[in-house]
Amino acid sequence: MKIYTKTGDEGMTSLYGGKRVSKDDIRIEAYGTVDELNSNIGSLISSLTNNDQEELLLEIQRRLFTIGSILASDPAK
Repeated sequence: MKIYTKTGDEGMTSLYGGKRVSKDDIRIEAYGTVDELNSNIGSLISSLTNNDQEELLLEIQRRLFTIGSILASDPAK
């Protein structure tokens, strides 16, 4: 099954807010890296038994989600 977004690809992607940028834009690379780090922290949390460590990592995750949302948004808006 094919999925169509009706915006075409042409090496571009949209930021939150609609601005189109190149898929190799540093902003796209940065929020992908932040998302990957957040995912790895989630895996680590699932194996912890120390609640203090878990709380610290959960706070880091919350901050990474905020950073990711800023990176994924149009800076002009």
